[in-house]
Amino acid sequence: MSPASAPHPVHFSGPLLQDDPAGVYRNMRRDHGSVVPVILDGDVPAWLVVGYRELHQITGDPVLFSRDSDLWNQWENIPDDWPLLPMIGRKQPSILYTVGERHRERAGMLVDALEAVDPFELRGYAEKFADELIDGICPRGAADITNEFAALLPVRVLARLYGFSDEQGPALVTALNDMIDGRERALAGQTHLFTSMTELVAARRKEPADDVVSRMLADTSGFTDEEIVQDLMVMMAAGHQPTADWIGNSLHLMLTDTRFAASLFGGRNSVAEAMNEVLWEDTPTQNVAGRWASRDTQLGGRRIRVGDMLLLGLQGANSDPQVRTDGSALTGGNSAHFSFGHGEHRCPFPAQEISEVIARTGIEVVLDRLPDIDLAVPAASLSRRPSPWLRGMSELPVTFTPTPALGGSHT
Repeated sequence: MSPASAPHPVHFSGPLLQDDPAGVYRNMRRDHGSVVPVILDGDVPAWLVVGYRELHQITGDPVLFSRDSDLWNQWENIPDDWPLLPMIGRKQPSILYTVGERHRERAGMLVDALEAVDPFELRGYAEKFADELIDGICPRGAADITNEFAALLPVRVLARLYGFSDEQGPALVTALNDMIDGRERALAGQTHLFTSMTELVAARRKEPADDVVSRMLADTSGFTDEEIVQDLMVMMAAGHQPTADWIGNSLHLMLTDTRFAASLFGGRNSVAEAMNEVLWEDTPTQNVAGRWASRDTQLGGRRIRVGDMLLLGLQGANSDPQVRTDGSALTGGNSAHFSFGHGEHRCPFPAQEISEVIARTGIEVVLDRLPDIDLAVPAASLSRRPSPWLRGMSELPVTFTPTPALGGSHT
């Protein structure tokens, strides 16, 4: 059965998952099982994998379920202005679309460059930029902690790790958020990011320094500057928005769930617990495109045709009742979720660590600097961005006792 001919395929768009994703995934599983026929924008068919075991199977078999988008059997139906092309693009010279031994070499280059990041320096940068952002809002007594803090922090830290100057940081923040927003300024944002990365790579090619870009250029596997620029853009986009949403979703949980009330007054363990619970219950990266079947096969009782696209339903798999027998139980230190993916295309471990340090440091700075922070609106009035891919708060308005800015004293 192809996705298009399956009974009542689900129209997979942003508003579908905006309000109650848990209920939507539950209904999908009830109606379709672990592999769900979906229809994307423009009536394009695909499969959404929401079963934990099935997702483990396809991410663990990169030959049968390939990352090579050239295999897709729908390209002839995809117009040049298809709105999902930024998410499901034709093959590019980046690590996302590299397969086999070349992918392993490329992943090794990234891992080596990121593993060399000094953890104390990383936390220091995160604290510095977080304090600067809080300085901008603390005298007011009110702020939108999503758009005035969480959405601005990760890219500033990542830019510093790459080798950009602090003066270049704010423009990179604007460019990346414009690109991710996907509206009228998206192309201009992408152009600024690409130009900035290209210039930095050229500068480090002439004069290396102690930064991520220089370490990638020092790799001996023979990657071109264009390939390195593409990977830097992928890493920055993949590292920024999910980390920003991890901060926002964790603060939302801590401000709305009484179990975490004590942490708003200095409890540190609760920050880690809230962050881990978000990765299980409210993960920033809900769904990922994709994998493509390299031959006809079976998955979850479905007949998958060669060239069919499978979307990775990370949040759906995280909530699979076959592995979550008590869905209400606190997850504690269990990190067997799919929030960072699985298999050879999963988020590299040092990148996960960097994301966690940025998110946790950001949250701790908020709680330290704004100890009586509280929601400024009823929790029920808060909304999420309408995206089936990345789940985050549209805004998170808060109030707190106004305090003077620290200025440069924290650096």
